[in-house]
Amino acid sequence: MESPGTQTPLAGAVQDLASQVVSALEGGDHSAVFAGTAAAVTSDEDLLLAAVRVLGPDALLPGTLGTSPPHPDDLALFEKAVIAFPPAPDASLTSRWTHWGMTRTLRDLSTAAIVPHDDEPDTAWVDTLPWQTLTHQLALLAGLAAPPVPAAVQASSVPTAPSTAESALVRAAGRRTVDIARGFVRAVRRRGWLQAAGAGRWLSVLDDVPDTLGLDTGLEFVAAMGGDDPRVALHLHAARHGRAQGRGDAR
Repeated sequence: MESPGTQTPLAGAVQDLASQVVSALEGGDHSAVFAGTAAAVTSDEDLLLAAVRVLGPDALLPGTLGTSPPHPDDLALFEKAVIAFPPAPDASLTSRWTHWGMTRTLRDLSTAAIVPHDDEPDTAWVDTLPWQTLTHQLALLAGLAAPPVPAAVQASSVPTAPSTAESALVRAAGRRTVDIARGFVRAVRRRGWLQAAGAGRWLSVLDDVPDTLGLDTGLEFVAAMGGDDPRVALHLHAARHGRAQGRGDAR
């Protein structure tokens, strides 16, 4: 992880926001993840909104995983970030899919959201990219590797569009589970802990992960080596939750 002296203000705000999310996932004593404790991230609301946009759906991960209901102030700031930073026509895949994931997360968690329900971006690249590049790209989009939102925190019991857990991206990634597993191993060997955590998070919500991979052991190794990075810790929380849910022992 970069030292504080080399971080840009935005990179530092993203790291601080990720730390707030991890604290909430671990049962930290604050009702709002970031809105009520914005000073812990930044006193500049524009910078906070940009950090939320970078972190994407994971800014509301405690609500998505059912750890704690989303605070109305968090939902309001999250929606402001979605509106403030729409993807440009020539935006990258990462930007377009992150924005889509944020709008769907709002739909899942808020009955008051006014952002439009845009169409899912293209997924043809998932089938064509080399496995190394695929792993890199999916790790950037690890916030979309999420299990279904628990019914207890869903804003509505009547679905109106695919959730992030049911997205075309999840379905497409499921066709390349073995390649993502290869990418996970490669990232661990290269000590790329953030990419390894992101790839592991995808594997935690996909079927047919090779037993020989030893994913649970691999995730614990990534935690031991790179868990001081809050974005790594955030992905690992989500991955463990996905693995537990797959075994039927998630709460």
